[in-house]
Amino acid sequence: MNRSPRQPLLTGYRNLFRIHTIAVVARAVSARGLWLALVVCSTAWAAIGCPALRAAASETRPNFVIFLADDLGYGDLGCYGNRVIQTPNLDRFAQQGMRFTQCYSASSVCSPSRSAILTGRTPYRNGVFTWLPEGDTVHLRRSEIALPRLLKQRGYQTCHVGKWHLNGKFNSPEQPQPNDHGYDWWLATQNNAAPSHKNPENFVRNGQPLGRLEGFSAQLVAQEAVEWLERHRDPQKPFFLAVWTHEPHLPIETDPRFMQPYAAFDDEGIRQHHGNVTQMDHAFGTVIDALDRLHLSDNTFIMFTSDNGPEGDGTKGRTRGSTGGLRGRKRDVYEGGIRVPGIIRWPGHIPPASTSEQPIVGSDFFTTVCDILDIPLPDDRTIDGASLLPAFEGRPIQRRVPMYWRYYRAPHGVQIAMRQGDWKIVAPEDLSRFELYNIARDPREQHELSANEPEKLAEMKRTLLKLNAEIEAEGPDWWKNYQPPRRKKRPAKPRAGASPRANK
Repeated sequence: MNRSPRQPLLTGYRNLFRIHTIAVVARAVSARGLWLALVVCSTAWAAIGCPALRAAASETRPNFVIFLADDLGYGDLGCYGNRVIQTPNLDRFAQQGMRFTQCYSASSVCSPSRSAILTGRTPYRNGVFTWLPEGDTVHLRRSEIALPRLLKQRGYQTCHVGKWHLNGKFNSPEQPQPNDHGYDWWLATQNNAAPSHKNPENFVRNGQPLGRLEGFSAQLVAQEAVEWLERHRDPQKPFFLAVWTHEPHLPIETDPRFMQPYAAFDDEGIRQHHGNVTQMDHAFGTVIDALDRLHLSDNTFIMFTSDNGPEGDGTKGRTRGSTGGLRGRKRDVYEGGIRVPGIIRWPGHIPPASTSEQPIVGSDFFTTVCDILDIPLPDDRTIDGASLLPAFEGRPIQRRVPMYWRYYRAPHGVQIAMRQGDWKIVAPEDLSRFELYNIARDPREQHELSANEPEKLAEMKRTLLKLNAEIEAEGPDWWKNYQPPRRKKRPAKPRAGASPRANK
C-alpha cells in the first residue's frame, strides 16, 4: 500500500478537535452534570473514527478545491514567464501559495488526466486511456474509487462544475455519471462547450439538460460554483469542489472585454486565444473572491493545474498556447505535452510566494487529500500518486511508483514515457527502442543520452518494462484493438433523465 509518513501538520487538526471537545464537555458539566459530560465526550471522540459524526467537527477538516484548465500550456501564465497574456488572479494566487516548476498532467490528453486526478491511478490502470468522443464505450468505471465518493462517505459535500469528459455516454444510464462517482451537485458537459464557449447549449445540471445559456463558458461555470457555495451546500459540512473550465480548449470564443488587452495584435487568433486564457483567469478569480467573501479561504486547500499541454503548433488560428520552450505539445509524451502549471495554496501550511522544483503529477492530488485527512489508501489496488505534504515543508516527496505516461496516438514515434528522479525514458508503444534524458539538466530534451549513459539506460529500461507490464495486467484491456466511434461534426444535445445508477 502506498503511504507517506504521517506529517506533523495533521496533529493540528486533532488538537483543534480536542480543544473543541473540552469546551463542549465543560458546558455539559455545568448544565447537566457529569453523566452528560461523559456521554458528550465519548460521542465526540467517536467522531474521529466515524465518518457520520466527524461532520460535527468540520472546522477541523479543510475544504478542497481543484481548478483545472483545459489545454493550458506550461508557459501561458504570467507567473510562469509569459510576458503578454494577462493572468492577474493566478499571478496573485502564486504569490499566496507554492508554485511547482515541474508539475505534470497524468496524460498528454484530457480524459486520462482527469481520471488520474479523481482516482490517484495512472490512466491505463484505471481504464480511461484515451480522450473520449461522444458515444465511446470507454468510461471511468464504477469500480474505481473516486475521490468525491471517498470524501462524501466521510461527511463532505461534493460539487463538480464544468467539463466532465469521463464517459462517452453522457447523462445516460448506460455509464456512470458524476453523481455515480460521488458528486452531490453537478453542472457539466460531456466534452467541449458547444457550439463554442459563447452561449453553450449542452450543459446538464444534475441530470437535466439546460438548453442554451447566455454568456461564456468559464463565467457560467464559475457562477455555478459560487451559487453552490452560497446557496446549495450545507455550511456545517466541509466540501470538495471541482471547477473544470473548457478554456482555452477549442472551439474558442472569447468575451470581447477579455480580448481588449490584446487589441494591438492584428491576428484575431492571438486575440481570441490570449483573451480566452484571461477569461479563464477571471473565472478563477471569481471563485477565489467567493471563498474570501464567505470566509472559507483560510481553511481551504486549492490546487490549480491543467490537463495537458497546448493544442496545435502555436503559430496559427486560435491555438497559440505556449510550452515555455519545452519540446512537443498536446498529445506528446515529451515535456511540452505533459508539463503544465501547478499552484497550490493552503494558508498556514504552505509558505506564501514559495517555489518547489520537485516533480509532481495530477494523480498526487488524490493521495495528498487522503494523507491530509488520514484516510487509508485503498489496499486492493495500486495507487500511483504520492503525497505532496513533504514538499510543503521543503522535504523530498516519497514516490514509490515512477511517473508514467502513455498515449497511443502520441506523435514523433514515441508513445510511452517514464520519469524516475531526474531521469526520463521514452519509447514507442512496442518498446522496441529507447531515448534517455536528464530532465533536471535538460528540460527541453535536446540531448539524448542513451549512448552516453548505458548503465542508467539499462536501469531505466528494466524499471519501465516491469512497470508497463504491471499496469497492463491491472487495468482493463480496452486499449487493445480500440476503435473510437465515428466523430460527429457537432456534439449532440444531451439527453435527459440519467439514472442515479449506472453500469460498471
